[in-house]
Amino acid sequence: MWLPSFLKGKKANTAPLYFYNTLSKSKEAFSLPPYAKAARMYNCGPTVYGVQHIGNLSMFVFTDILRRTLEFNAYEVKQVINFTDFGHLTSDADEGDDKMIKGLKRDGLTPTLDNMREMGKKYAGIFKDDLAKLNIDVSKITFPFASDYIPAQIAMIKTLEEKGYAYRGLRGVYFDTLRFPDYGKLGNIALEGQREGARVEADAEKRNATDFILWKASDRLGWDSPWGKGFPGWHIECSAMVNSILGKQIDIHTGGIEHIGVHHNNEIAQSESATGKRPFSRFWMHRAHLQIDNAKIAKSEGNTVYLSDVVEKGFHPLALRYLFLTAHYRTSANFTWKSLEAAQTSLLKLRRWFDTEDKSGVIPEFWRKKIYERFNDDLDTPAALAALWEMLKDTGVARADAKVLVTDADRIFGLGLGQPDPLADSLCGKMFGVAIQLDELPERVGKLVNAREQARKEKNWQQADSLRSDLQKLGYSLEDTTDGPRVFKKD
Repeated sequence: MWLPSFLKGKKANTAPLYFYNTLSKSKEAFSLPPYAKAARMYNCGPTVYGVQHIGNLSMFVFTDILRRTLEFNAYEVKQVINFTDFGHLTSDADEGDDKMIKGLKRDGLTPTLDNMREMGKKYAGIFKDDLAKLNIDVSKITFPFASDYIPAQIAMIKTLEEKGYAYRGLRGVYFDTLRFPDYGKLGNIALEGQREGARVEADAEKRNATDFILWKASDRLGWDSPWGKGFPGWHIECSAMVNSILGKQIDIHTGGIEHIGVHHNNEIAQSESATGKRPFSRFWMHRAHLQIDNAKIAKSEGNTVYLSDVVEKGFHPLALRYLFLTAHYRTSANFTWKSLEAAQTSLLKLRRWFDTEDKSGVIPEFWRKKIYERFNDDLDTPAALAALWEMLKDTGVARADAKVLVTDADRIFGLGLGQPDPLADSLCGKMFGVAIQLDELPERVGKLVNAREQARKEKNWQQADSLRSDLQKLGYSLEDTTDGPRVFKKD
């Protein structure tokens, strides 16, 4: 992570760190077990059958903020985002069509494992490119494909069968949720009504309505296994990859709120049953849905927006990141083009404010504490941003001191402040104009600026406003700072 010279070697934040744990339904202090060297984090990733829309991308801005906050608190992080490239049905309850098969049909490709793999690699690449545009360092993340872990998934299913947690049917192998008394503990899912009348469910082979597929039989497509040709169910892939890459137990598992009821309860049941280790994950964190114009994102609604759409409309990708930061991850945020425009204006204002000569400054302790307490209180980025803007309006804080704190806080915000960004510079120039040094101003303009400064010293606000208006008519704008005025000229 880039750091200016005056921040290198700074001590980590010392405020307590709290995350909301879906499992306990409360905020809990986060720390690692004594033996642990790094925080092990698994983020449920995309099914790579198409380009991911901005609602999907908002999930990974959240996990990036989570990672940055952990690192800011001096934790090393091992982060995994998986790619599902087979077996994810359109319903989490093992019903509907396979999403990858749907993608192959849409792209005019024959349903084969090779084509499925190639299509998955294509859309995984686009996904990683989108993450990079949102200032997410993909080099720090492990991205496994589920199809690379077929042997591990088969081995886990065999273990579950040997331990008596699985049973066979014509459609494949099922997990018996009655054998796992804690099933549904994530989110306190009520099971009584679901388990009654299981035989009237779409899959009559299930002993219980909450049972789920571990191995799905298929005579057309799949891999060989002890249960015949087919492919693993969607849920088992995550457990097998976690176990293979991070170990039997992890510290944080994330996903969308839609994963709580079925997918993540299934992960807990099969993982803890197979390994005998509890808990599977110490913390479960879930992001609320992003809406567009107060409606659920859905292709059928015609309201799907992609990052490419954002860029094509002249917005900086980090304007979208800024917009995501203005709502808490557990709050259902709403996207509109108007709100994105406001986010871009704020981002560019912040970048323009930041774009001054480096000076030696000292972090203002009052504002440091206020901002970092918000970060460490369950990733409260909206409140942290609000505190940041409050500090910039505080006339008692020297600009050089404020800049040090803004630079430090951007280690978590991830807005790329202080880093070269030609697109952001171009957008700033169009919106605010180009900064001009006072000694480079035309003589007439320089006199107006000096006269306005004198009027401000004399608290002649009416005269100062009149002179500002005269400057604007000549195509110049002003920004008042503790170090004097900054002048901008629009093209």
